[in-house]
Amino acid sequence: MHVQKFTFNPFQENTYVLHAAGEGILVDPGCSNENEQRELESWLENNGILPGRLLLTHAHIDHILGCTWVKERYGLQPELHRKDLPVLKAAEYQGAMFGVRCDPPPPARFIEEGEVITLGDEHLDVLFVPGHAPGHIAFYNPKQRFILSGDVLFHRSIGRTDLPGGDMDTLLESIRTQLYPLGDDITVYSGHGPETTIGEERRGNPFVRG
Repeated sequence: MHVQKFTFNPFQENTYVLHAAGEGILVDPGCSNENEQRELESWLENNGILPGRLLLTHAHIDHILGCTWVKERYGLQPELHRKDLPVLKAAEYQGAMFGVRCDPPPPARFIEEGEVITLGDEHLDVLFVPGHAPGHIAFYNPKQRFILSGDVLFHRSIGRTDLPGGDMDTLLESIRTQLYPLGDDITVYSGHGPETTIGEERRGNPFVRG
């Protein structure tokens, strides 16, 4: 399984493509204009990858701005945790706050904690990590030792908790009980900013040391 990162929209959100043997999964499509859409589409075409699923770590506006385009272009609707459905439904209101239009399609299905997402012969484990958003999930590849953490854990930072459904104590508990025990060697692909590792954050993250 390979990980390709794109940084899109005014919020500098990281959109990911997971791919193996020509199959692909889109995670948190933040492409917000035609240039960003063309960038993602061209990369997929040039690499011979056809996306077959659209997964969301959570439904804050910066992570879903491309959902409508993905549905129109690839026929995919988002999959997310049930507890983040109210956040998805509030997308139009979120967009109005920032002066952007956002009207994502309804979910194709809900992802459950402990579910296994398959891609070719590889798989991702679904971890429930609320706190930044009520239905936040992360996608963990135990074989290749990486995790897509969304907006839970960043390089030297953590997700904000002042948005509806956020809670600092819950977020810190998610990091300490769900992410840090995975091991110091785990590469963390975050929703914003550069990659990091669990070990680096355990030792140096000022918000939640191990």
